[in-house]
Amino acid sequence: MSPWIRSRRGWLHTKIGLAPVAVLLNLVALACIAPTTAHAFPGAEHKAALDVALDRTAYEPGSTVRVAARVAIDDHWHVNSNTPSYEYLIPTELSFELPDGTSTTHITYPPHKMLGFDFTDEPIAVYDGTVTILAELSLPQDIAAGTLESQAALRYQACDDKQCLPPVTANIPFQLTVGSGGQATNGEWFEQVAANPATDTTTANPVATASESAPPNLAGMLLLAILGGLILNAMPCVLPVLSLKVFALVKSAGQGRSNLIMGTLATTAGIVVSFWALALAAVLAAKAGAAVGWGIQFQQPGFVTFLAVAMVLFALNMWGLFEIPLPQSVAQAAGSSSREGLAGHFASGLFATLMATPCSAPFLGTAIGFALVQSTAVIFAIFTAVGLGLALPYLLLAAFPATAKWLPKPGHWMITFKHLMGFLLLAASVWLFYVLAAQIAPESVAFVQLSVLALALATWLFNHNQGRPTRRRLAAIGIAAATIGSIALAVTAPPAAAGGSSASELIGWVSFDETEATKLAGDGKLVFVDFTADWCLTCKATERLVIETDDVAKAFEQHEVVPMKADWTNRDDRITEIMARYGRAAVPFYLLYRPGQAPHVFGDLLTKDALISALDEARSQVAEVH
Repeated sequence: MSPWIRSRRGWLHTKIGLAPVAVLLNLVALACIAPTTAHAFPGAEHKAALDVALDRTAYEPGSTVRVAARVAIDDHWHVNSNTPSYEYLIPTELSFELPDGTSTTHITYPPHKMLGFDFTDEPIAVYDGTVTILAELSLPQDIAAGTLESQAALRYQACDDKQCLPPVTANIPFQLTVGSGGQATNGEWFEQVAANPATDTTTANPVATASESAPPNLAGMLLLAILGGLILNAMPCVLPVLSLKVFALVKSAGQGRSNLIMGTLATTAGIVVSFWALALAAVLAAKAGAAVGWGIQFQQPGFVTFLAVAMVLFALNMWGLFEIPLPQSVAQAAGSSSREGLAGHFASGLFATLMATPCSAPFLGTAIGFALVQSTAVIFAIFTAVGLGLALPYLLLAAFPATAKWLPKPGHWMITFKHLMGFLLLAASVWLFYVLAAQIAPESVAFVQLSVLALALATWLFNHNQGRPTRRRLAAIGIAAATIGSIALAVTAPPAAAGGSSASELIGWVSFDETEATKLAGDGKLVFVDFTADWCLTCKATERLVIETDDVAKAFEQHEVVPMKADWTNRDDRITEIMARYGRAAVPFYLLYRPGQAPHVFGDLLTKDALISALDEARSQVAEVH
C-alpha cells in the first residue's frame, strides 16, 4: 500500500461515509418518479373492454382450444390495427398466460377499417366499435385433467380525432377445463367471426408458455442499449462522477490487484442495481398508465435542489471541510480489507447512474422508448443492458487488471486533484441552479441559493469547531435545517413564468402545439419540432452545434419552416404522450411535420446534413404534388 494512502485515512473514511448519501440520492430520485406513477395521464383510462369465450366446456388432452376475445371499443375512439399503417403506431396485440406445456398456435385478427383523421391526410388502419379476435391454443398430450387458470391480455393504444392515449394492457382471467364430456358452447361468438372473414393472421410461437415471446428486434435493441450506456461515459453529466472514480481507482490500484477488481465489480453492481430501480419505476408507471421517461425526475424542482445541495456537500468534502464517518462496525463490514470500502465503490455506481440521467446518448432514446412499451421482462433486460454499457469500462478493468499500470501512481498530486474536483462539483451545482431557474420563480431560486449558502456556512462552522461538541451539534442542526429548508422552498415555490427560456437570435421558436403543427402541415408548411429540456445537456449541445447555426437557419428561411419547441423541462404529459407515440422516452427528439405525409422522425444523432437534407426532400415532394 502506498505510504500516502496510509497517511490519508480521514479522506478514505469519508468516502465510506458518503455511501449512504449516494443511496439516499437514488431513493429521492425514485420518490420524484413516484408522483408521476401515481398521477396517470389525463384520460389514460381504458377505452376498450375485453371479454373472452371458449368454444367447448371441456377439452381432451392434446386437443385444440378455440378462444374468442371480444373487444368493445368506446364510442368516438379507435385502436390501431394489428398491422398499423405507420411504424410509429402501436399495434393491437393479444397474448396469453397459459399453463405449462400449453401453447398459442394461431391468433387471427379481424379485418381493419381504413379511416381518415385530422392528424393525417391518408386513411389509417384501425378497429372501432366491437371486434372479435380468434386464437387457437394447443394442449399437451400429458396435461392432467382439471380446471386450469389462464389469462388473456390485450395491449392497445386508444385514439380519437385529436389525441392518442398511452398504450395500456387489458387483462382478463379465464378457466380452461381439461377432461372428457365437453360440449360445444358460445357458438354465436364464433359464428359472428365466420361472417366477417379475417385478414390479419399471425402464427404464434408453438413452444410459448406463460411468458410472452421475445420481440423480434430485442437483440438489436439490447445492443443499442449497451452502446448507449457506454457512450454515456463521455457525456458531461457523468464527468464529475467519472473524475472522482478515476481518483478512487488510482487508490485501489495502489492497494493491490484484488482491491482493484473488487472495487470495479462493486461499482458495476451499484450501476446495475440503480438501473433495476429505474426499470421497476418504469414498470409501475406503465401499469398505472402514467408518464415515464429518461431523466424524468429532473422535472421535479425538489429533486434538482436536493442534487444541487449534494453537489455542494461533496465539493466541501473534497476540500476537507467535513467528513461523515460510518459507525466502526458498519465501516468494517462495508470496507472489508479495503480502506476505500466496497460500500464506497457501490455508492459511486449509484451516483454515476443518477448523474447520467439528464444526458441522452445516441441509441439510448430508441432503446429506452422501445423498452417502455414492452413486457416487464424486456423492460428489465433493456435497462440492465444500458447499465452494463455504462459499467463496461469498469468491467474491462476488472477483466484485465494489468491495464491498471496505465493509471498514474498515487502521490501528493492527488491532494491537488481532489481539490480541483471540488470545483468541478460546484460547476455541476451551478448548472443545476440554471435548471431550477426554468422551473420555479426567480425570487424562489434566490431563497434556495441563500439556503445553500447557509448550508456551506454551517458546514464550515462544523469543521472549525473541532473539540467543541456543543457548537458542532448546533452546526450539524444548521446543516440539516438548511438542507431541508432549501428543498422545501423548491417544492413549495410557484412555477416559473411561461416562456422564461432565452430565445435564439437565429431561429424564432414558437411553443409547440400539435393541433397547430398538423394544421400548418395540411396548409403546405413544414414544421420542425425540437423536443428539449433545460436539464438535458445533450439537447443544449445539439441546439448550439447543429440547429442554431447559420446553415440550418438559412435552410429554415429558404423552405419557410415553422420552428416549434416542445419544452419538457417541467412535467408535461402531453409531450410525454407524443414522444411515446413515436417510440421515444427521452430528449432530445426531433420531428418534421410534412404536407400529405406522416411526420418524419429523425435519428438519435442529429446532424446538419441530415436536417437540411430532410427539409430539401420534404419541400421537393411538396413541389411535385403541386
